[in-house]
Amino acid sequence: MRVVIIGGVATGPKVAARLRRLRPDADITVIEQGELISYGSCGLPLYLGNLVPDMMELMMTSSGSVRDPDYFHHTKQVKVLNNTRAEEIDRINKTVKIRNLVHNQQDALPYDYLVLATGGSPAVPSLPGTDLPNVFTLHHPKDAQALRESVRSKKLKHITIIGAGLIGIEAADALFSPRVKVTLCEAQPQILPKLLDADMAALVEKEVRNRGVEVLLSCQVRSLIAGDNGAVALVETTDGVIETDAVILAIGTRPTVELARAAGIELGVTGAIKVNSHLQTEDPSIYAGGDCVENYDLLSGQPVYSPLASTANKHGRIIADNISGRDSKFPGVNETSVLQCFEYNIGRTGLGEEEARKHGFDVSSVIISGFDNTHYYPMHEKVKLKLIADKSSCRVLGAQVVGAGEAIKRLDVLVTAMKYGATLEDIANLDLGYAPPFSTAIDLVAHAANALSNKISGLIHSVSGAELSTYLADYKNLYIIDIRTSEEIQSTPIPYKNKIEIPLSELAIRWGELPTQAKLITVCELGVRSYEAACMLQGKGLSGVSYLEGGLSILDT
Repeated sequence: MRVVIIGGVATGPKVAARLRRLRPDADITVIEQGELISYGSCGLPLYLGNLVPDMMELMMTSSGSVRDPDYFHHTKQVKVLNNTRAEEIDRINKTVKIRNLVHNQQDALPYDYLVLATGGSPAVPSLPGTDLPNVFTLHHPKDAQALRESVRSKKLKHITIIGAGLIGIEAADALFSPRVKVTLCEAQPQILPKLLDADMAALVEKEVRNRGVEVLLSCQVRSLIAGDNGAVALVETTDGVIETDAVILAIGTRPTVELARAAGIELGVTGAIKVNSHLQTEDPSIYAGGDCVENYDLLSGQPVYSPLASTANKHGRIIADNISGRDSKFPGVNETSVLQCFEYNIGRTGLGEEEARKHGFDVSSVIISGFDNTHYYPMHEKVKLKLIADKSSCRVLGAQVVGAGEAIKRLDVLVTAMKYGATLEDIANLDLGYAPPFSTAIDLVAHAANALSNKISGLIHSVSGAELSTYLADYKNLYIIDIRTSEEIQSTPIPYKNKIEIPLSELAIRWGELPTQAKLITVCELGVRSYEAACMLQGKGLSGVSYLEGGLSILDT
């Protein structure tokens, strides 16, 4: 059995390694047009930020072996043709025409099965000046090496990053320093527009700004302009002109499908290669996986383009299984994505709030704040968690996390539960591990599920941070009831005019001081005490009571 794999970064090597274990007799060849293979591109920002000192570490196994052509030849018995470009697929004769880029020699490889693992490439905007010196992308190790060498030369004082998505945010984190200033230009009105809802993105934006990074939102870049030395020196935007020494283009990834398109292989609505659940194209001899294919969203059932290394490796295993005669299927994705930005851990899974509405769900959501473990454990940090569910079924549709605490653990719990159609009640009753160093007695995911259940059932009314701003503007007869301790209030007073300060410990006695015909919103730091206060006041017969979900910690007060 002859198997030819086009692409040697993530999916391709995974197919080769798995297939060799399943079919020792297979003739396996990997074609890679670059020099490097099987590298961890997700580690490039860590290399930029000097957390990975040597680029070679991104190409090593956990045991220290370098994953180069010799490694695959001797350890996996897989032939790797690097510096070789696949130029044409002859589907009738089942051959791939290739060209050695070093010697400019052409050849043809026959195949019984062909795997397209051509990956993705950085999207480059159609702007004047994108080909100027000191204009970078961050997709290949050579990109990161060139950028790090420029930074280390101490000639770069300012870097402009176009795009505040995942790559842009990670690059800003890696590059910002007392010596190098960074400006983020994002065309959308929020950062991380494809990852987070606006309310959660605002929390990350605050952290980025507090670190000293300049953030320009709703900022359209018009052109890049060269300076006297010929390199980029100015970024012309709708907000004015930015003086800069370098530009990073970080507006996303597009699937590399030119070879497939030329061969007549069907593309999907996202522009990526269309495959079935076996990751097979319409040609039964040709499989495709990784960043060049489209997936299906498990909740909406719609095709999505979701390029992630974790997905690419899953694809590789499933393709190898099917080529070897097994019956393996890839069910789809929840579009789970995570990143680290300065001290914050950030992530999402499932549908965002507006996405869920567009797909016809009757949506309710809640934001909660809490600690990743008990408050008395010496090392505890805050996490904000947004949970999204369908009102009628209480099925969980999505979750987003932001905070310095252990947020990704919570996200992984939720995506696992969502995989099996979990409801809020299911989440609240998960038998999660508890000990003070790891969690609170009621974990954040259970707390969020309980809070959203209370909201959907009408037990108590809550107000989001965005809604609070609207209420303050629209309601004249509105009072903020600050139920924190006097010490907390003195330390961090809130700026609202119509506020009444009554500590929770005194509220049962002093509630009669409150205006009974006004709209009242109780607030505290995390939202837990204000929820208790709102329940108490509602029990006293006050009807216009709400609490601020997530507490003051979600606001820019």
